[in-house]
Amino acid sequence: MTDLEAALRAVVRGEVGFGVTPRALTTMDASNYRRVPLGVVAPRDVDDVAAVLEVCRAHGVPVVPRGGGTSIAGQATGTGVVLDFTRHMNRLVSIDPDARTAVVQPGLVLDRLQETAAPHGLRFGPDPSTHSRCTLGGMIGNNSCGSHSVAWGTTADSVRELDVVTARGERLRLGRGWAGAPDGLRGLVEGELARLRTGFPELPRRISGYAVDALLPEKGVDVARSFCGSEGTLGVLTEAVVRLVEAPRARALAVLAYADESAAAEAAAGLLPYGPLTVEGMAADLVPPTAGLPRGGAWLFVETGGDTEADARARAEAVVRAADVLDSLVVTDPGGQRALWRIREDASGTATRMPDGSEAWPGWEDCAVPPARLGAYLRDFRQLLTSHGLRGTPYGHFGDGCIHVRIDFDLLSEAGVGRFRRFSEELADVVVAHGGSLSGEHGDGQARAELLPKMYGEDMVALFERVKGVWDPDDLLNPGMLVRPAPLDTNLRFSVLPREPVDVAFGYPSDGGDFSAAVRRCVGVAKCRTTSVSGASVMCPSFRATGEEEHSTRGRARLLHEMLAGELVTDGWRSTEVRDALDLCLSCKGCRSDCPVGVDMATYKAEFLHHHYAGRRRPAAHHSMGRLPEWLRLVDRTRTAALVNSLASVGPLAALAKRLGGIAPERELPRLAPETFSRWWRRRTAEQSRRMLAELKEQGRLGRRPWFRVEDDEDDEDEGMLSEGEDEDEEEETDTDDFPPIVALWPDTFTEYLAPDVGKAALRVLEAAGMSVMPTPWMRWKAEESPDGEEWGVSVNPLTSRRARVCCGLTYISTGQLDRARKVLRRTLDLLDLFLDPRLGEHVPAFVVLEPSCAAALRTDLPELLHDDPRAARLAASVVTFAEALERYAPDWAPPALDRPVTGQTHCHQHAVLGDGADRRLREAAGLTGELAGGCCGLAGNFGFEKGHYQVSAACAEEQLLPAVRDAADGTVVLADGFSCRTQLEQLAGVRGRHLAEVLAEGLEEGPKERRP
Repeated sequence: MTDLEAALRAVVRGEVGFGVTPRALTTMDASNYRRVPLGVVAPRDVDDVAAVLEVCRAHGVPVVPRGGGTSIAGQATGTGVVLDFTRHMNRLVSIDPDARTAVVQPGLVLDRLQETAAPHGLRFGPDPSTHSRCTLGGMIGNNSCGSHSVAWGTTADSVRELDVVTARGERLRLGRGWAGAPDGLRGLVEGELARLRTGFPELPRRISGYAVDALLPEKGVDVARSFCGSEGTLGVLTEAVVRLVEAPRARALAVLAYADESAAAEAAAGLLPYGPLTVEGMAADLVPPTAGLPRGGAWLFVETGGDTEADARARAEAVVRAADVLDSLVVTDPGGQRALWRIREDASGTATRMPDGSEAWPGWEDCAVPPARLGAYLRDFRQLLTSHGLRGTPYGHFGDGCIHVRIDFDLLSEAGVGRFRRFSEELADVVVAHGGSLSGEHGDGQARAELLPKMYGEDMVALFERVKGVWDPDDLLNPGMLVRPAPLDTNLRFSVLPREPVDVAFGYPSDGGDFSAAVRRCVGVAKCRTTSVSGASVMCPSFRATGEEEHSTRGRARLLHEMLAGELVTDGWRSTEVRDALDLCLSCKGCRSDCPVGVDMATYKAEFLHHHYAGRRRPAAHHSMGRLPEWLRLVDRTRTAALVNSLASVGPLAALAKRLGGIAPERELPRLAPETFSRWWRRRTAEQSRRMLAELKEQGRLGRRPWFRVEDDEDDEDEGMLSEGEDEDEEEETDTDDFPPIVALWPDTFTEYLAPDVGKAALRVLEAAGMSVMPTPWMRWKAEESPDGEEWGVSVNPLTSRRARVCCGLTYISTGQLDRARKVLRRTLDLLDLFLDPRLGEHVPAFVVLEPSCAAALRTDLPELLHDDPRAARLAASVVTFAEALERYAPDWAPPALDRPVTGQTHCHQHAVLGDGADRRLREAAGLTGELAGGCCGLAGNFGFEKGHYQVSAACAEEQLLPAVRDAADGTVVLADGFSCRTQLEQLAGVRGRHLAEVLAEGLEEGPKERRP
């Protein structure tokens, strides 16, 4: 234990972390920069803050205040002690609706303030896109703005009083009229009035430098306002009194389409006289094709407010009439507006990938110019990009002249870093030429502070240094920011990563096969730190359960980054710190879809576990649950399901089994089905098979080789169809339209051994919809060419073909047994080799997979793990869910009219990988009304069964799933397509959840109902 750590532990009541994990979690923010701190302290109150400052001053160690860690310019990183306010000093102290003020602590997340203010018809004006995880302290430190700044200004406009502790321990309450000003500040300002009156550009988004002009007499001498945007360099904020504004009762969103972002930028300033709440702009590169925006190449999102929906709509339509647009759309539905705003808010993440998948980075993220100059500035900006061979997609606060952009800098090579510097210097000149600010929202940090002399001149920057000296004469607070800055091309977070690709098991196709590039995807926007789920989103359930950064997707990515760097985490794949952080990852894959940059922590976890346990003893759960298909198949072969169930019902024996298997003692062992789904199916079809064989024998066709001709005539519209030939000399044409569509039903482990009723129901419904359903082969079929080479046939020899079973490999993958997973998946591909033959073309059969997690594994994990086998991609493309099969192969089939409400939860893998559009449409067609909850059930396959995971698993279920089920009205159908979800419901709530197939099959048994018109 170091002297510094011991001294801090002696006086601080909050947590003091000098270990690898807390330090690794704070090496980076959302910028390009990285600094390794000595330690991290989570203070409980202002006394802790003062104690930390006293100890660090005595040891000469810098202090860096940190909120949500979403800063873009590097100001939330440091080499000394980091103060983490999110753990304890995160309360909303009070709210006064009459005075329209609130008292907040620095670690309070903005959305928590908004939620409390909303019932009073109030809100905090500024709202950055990171509102679900950014903190009020960070917003004050950066003088954040957000999309509504055209109406309600910056954070500085919303601050009334600030409680601050200076580096030397003085406690000040900052306000108007020199209230709280440190000694020497007033004299300094009054001696520089002329310089202060002429040295600051007038524009709504001038964030760069210190706001010393707020201390001018004609501006009211507001010390609290001047402190905003100081990036933790002047004092440590411990409490704030902030102003709230009246929220409109109704809103409308006008989406205005333009040819390109320059045209949109030219139009933005002209809309300000109409009093909009927002004038946001973005281009087509950042918009998914399914967004449903009006036709155009760029759009303005103009929000209007009113007392009624009609009033808000009328104002939005007035904006549309005043705008010269290609097309437009006015949305008043709150759900529709939220969906559109999510596109804009996710831009900070989606912009990190260019359309071709290459990386893009911040650094010149938010320059601002006078709104009337925005169009001209964008043209010059584009020209400068082109001259340097760079690309970027601008978006942002067009109404305030503030542009966000991520640029495809090469920050890995010396030449690329050199170009980054040259571009930065030249762009600073362009911004200044247009009368702008180097920072229009996110602060200067290390990214821009070096270039402040271009904007303010050397004399003004020298004045900033004197201001810093008055507040912090020892340069203790966040040194290297704003004044005396570190060079903008040093401390880059990429410089420590390996230059050669790391040897890995997965293919990482979106990252060029480079695991380092996959880890670099996390840029720190921290959407995974959202503390509540909205809509159907999933990410990140373990963080919401624990509130710990190391259990967020970002935290885990940071640890993996440090593992690859090897400076802080020094034992590579053997790291216990990385292992422990990944231990509570549910592998829900929510981050794969909900993370704006597509981080896939479930895959990274499997990769890590594969290497971590290579040649080492694995946890018992990896054997008991990771190899679950093998154990269940053994039970099936020995016909001992009833015996296993009986033994599991004996308390002491069950406890012993759980202890040996690494299973949580709180869990009940699932009961095995007395008869597997495949055995039931074979028994069901035995009589049909006998009848069919008798018919073939009667026709004299039983002993013939089943040759099939592949049509090669390019002019034949039936090209690639299979037709049965009578013999080699004579061929009878068969109208394939007379045959029902054929699909194969996949016998996943859970349906096969644990829930065969789901398979029975699915088979019933698929057949009722007119499909011919075949079992997925359990022996390898062989393809043989005819002597003329124009026909080929299939054969199987039951005596020589080894019986096997297809498997998606899910349990092996989730426990990191990737060598075993490869073997299982290759065996699966071998079994299906004939059905994946490229000669089948588009007629590769569809494989209907009922278990969402298994379908997701086949869709994504299979081709990424066996990226060298083309059959893997073909099988992945042929996998369909139950609802997709009905929609694709029985489009005219009408499901039974059930007319009942539903509740439950969309499976996390369904949400993240498969999508639930077909399921929604099927439910609607069947009259199943209501929305399913988001989040994760918390069981997540083996996760919730593993020892030590029960509490987190239950907390995840309590977030959305269990409350939704408890609040459901009588007669509500509880839908849960995943076996894990159904098991969680049964064990925690005593409720039986059902697969959608079971509900539809039940409707078929009840007979037809009169459909509503």
